[in-house]
Amino acid sequence: MAAKPDEPPPHPPKDQLPNVSYCITSPPPWPEAILLGFQHFLVMLGTTVLIPTALVPRMGGRNEEKAEVIQTLLFVAGINTLQQTLFGTRLPAVIGGSYTFVPTTISIILAGRFSDNSDPVDRFKRIMRAIQGSLIVASILQIVLGFSGLWRNVTRFLSPLSTVPLVALLGFGLYELGFPGVAKCVEVGLPELIILVFISQYMPHVIQSGKHAFNRFGVIFSVVIVWIYAHLLTIGGAYNDAAPKTQLSCRTDRSGLIDAAPWIRVPYPFQWGAPSFDAGEAFAMMMASFVALVESTGAFMAVSRYASATPLPPSVLSRGVGWQGFGILLSGVFGTVNGSSVSVENAGLLAVTRVGSRRVVQIAAGFMIFFSVLGKFGAVFASIPAPIVAALYCLFFAYVGSVGLSLLQFCNLNSFRTKLILGFSVFMGLSVPQYFNEYTAINGYGPVHTGARWFNDMINVPLSSEPFVAGCLAYFLDNTLHKKDDAIRKDRGKEWWDKFKSFKGDTRSEEFYSLPFNLNTYFPSV
Repeated sequence: MAAKPDEPPPHPPKDQLPNVSYCITSPPPWPEAILLGFQHFLVMLGTTVLIPTALVPRMGGRNEEKAEVIQTLLFVAGINTLQQTLFGTRLPAVIGGSYTFVPTTISIILAGRFSDNSDPVDRFKRIMRAIQGSLIVASILQIVLGFSGLWRNVTRFLSPLSTVPLVALLGFGLYELGFPGVAKCVEVGLPELIILVFISQYMPHVIQSGKHAFNRFGVIFSVVIVWIYAHLLTIGGAYNDAAPKTQLSCRTDRSGLIDAAPWIRVPYPFQWGAPSFDAGEAFAMMMASFVALVESTGAFMAVSRYASATPLPPSVLSRGVGWQGFGILLSGVFGTVNGSSVSVENAGLLAVTRVGSRRVVQIAAGFMIFFSVLGKFGAVFASIPAPIVAALYCLFFAYVGSVGLSLLQFCNLNSFRTKLILGFSVFMGLSVPQYFNEYTAINGYGPVHTGARWFNDMINVPLSSEPFVAGCLAYFLDNTLHKKDDAIRKDRGKEWWDKFKSFKGDTRSEEFYSLPFNLNTYFPSV
């Protein structure tokens, strides 16, 4: 129905996000690209440091082992990011550590067969080898689903409507890593959050001449300012009499990484010894890998949007999943204590900077490999207080959640079917994991609690993930609830994505996603 003359026209839907300064194929000038790449490196350090910091002491490792695991995780993340940007989806996606694998890893740490070891370092190595074995087996799932094209057949049935809950809760579902982390040292975290929003959002409008500098480098400016301020508080004695927990969160000299890290060390395969294999643990890790696969599917879609690329053809997405599986294999071979998936915080950074260039993320991968080898220098950046990182997450995760909501522009929001699928999947995506996480926090184990720890993980881990629950529920409802009707097809937004179902359906797919070195001739996308 045409709009009446006195009514404002609706905002037209856009299959490529406008107002992005540099899209996926247009790199910024080299000096700017190097600084932007360093910024991506700084942002991904948060997860890279937090996961080993939580897991390595529980395994019996000292600060020396923690520093080596962080270096290894950083090194493998650099390799995985390079291979994803060159041969995978070719999106500017950082592939780093993933919180999805943590509960399964903790189950392996708590396994009874390691409790008889009196030497903590030997215990650390034995547990690490068991984690490596389960990751190596778990990687097979994504490699097979990706390279066989099976995941392509699954994602062909995605519509903008069923993608909204998945991508939205990928960002919003990480709320517990935001302000609760800031509040652990509010006098450091809150200034970081306020300064970051002020520099990146308000300063470009106040000072017009250098507005792009504030947009693009707000993270570096704000982190440097607050880090110096936190260091002054530390050396000024502000935390000398504080509780140990406060000192750990607030002080800039408490991570123990700078002293423990070697000057130069190149991580190498099987550095902790030959992996050990346990069938139950491998199955549990495989389930965690599947959850990470679903979450990464949403993250790839968020990245493609902020890189101002067209929606991902299913064949390209499947190719990216295959390479991500290879990344988990590398994580197992090198011993990173954790699997790999798309970094959600770096997807949010693309939005803050409005730079979606592939080259920038490849430069970031170079920084990851460089600083993982030069351990002491990398450890300096890795000792940024955790509340500063949590403040960055508040903005980055919000941007990822909102890009999920932005896909509603292709859907009919006046349809009751749309309202049911959207509302029910988002509500259950928040409610079900809340129950599982709350139960685990109170009892020390999940609602599914049998004698087989691996079986418990296979049920508890997927149902504790907000994007997994919401995404699977939306996918099921959208594909089973009278979808054959032409009007409903339009309501789902499917018409907008039809031309991207195959690689050759839209000429822009070739520009954004074709393989380098003329490899498309030998590995054609369908």
